[in-house]
Amino acid sequence: MAADNFLSLPTDLPIPQDDGACDHLRGLTLPSIALQATSGTTIDLSKEKSPWVVVYCYPRTGRPGHELPGGADKWNAIPGARGCSPQSCAYRDHHVELKALGASVYGLSTQDTAYQSEAVERLHLPFPLLSDAQLAFAKALQLPTFTFAGLDLIKRLTLIIRAGRIEEVFYPVFPSDADAEHVIAWLTSRSDK
Repeated sequence: MAADNFLSLPTDLPIPQDDGACDHLRGLTLPSIALQATSGTTIDLSKEKSPWVVVYCYPRTGRPGHELPGGADKWNAIPGARGCSPQSCAYRDHHVELKALGASVYGLSTQDTAYQSEAVERLHLPFPLLSDAQLAFAKALQLPTFTFAGLDLIKRLTLIIRAGRIEEVFYPVFPSDADAEHVIAWLTSRSDK
């Protein structure tokens, strides 16, 4: 898979099943945790002032020309693992709509900020990515994680937050490139409430 296209999804990916690992999240108040952002600042999601805050958690983005740790075939075999770049690009492509609905968008992974900054630049993302490299956010919220090739990674899920409280959770997210549209539909259905 040397000439892999990180921006497209294979048609034969295994579909993740809901294992209940996010059932406890709806209604939770976010803890105050400072996360390093690719914008050069730290972000505390519990203090964000936008009417809505959308945080899509993803395992890790790949880099063109670099083999995935553990190998692409093994990565693709993990339900829900593949598709981080398509998910980010979908949020990029729908960013204007999300802003119009009053939503700030953040991507979050355990990758370090330097690695994430490359993805922001390459994918032309108009929003910051947040690094939870120490798993402080993931552990505080008991987010579902998995280990692959010695890396601790967050399973793909999306949080919709209002005034520091989790209002909705999408989990599992599949396919990843449809996530932004699902979030827009959910926010639109509540825009008059």
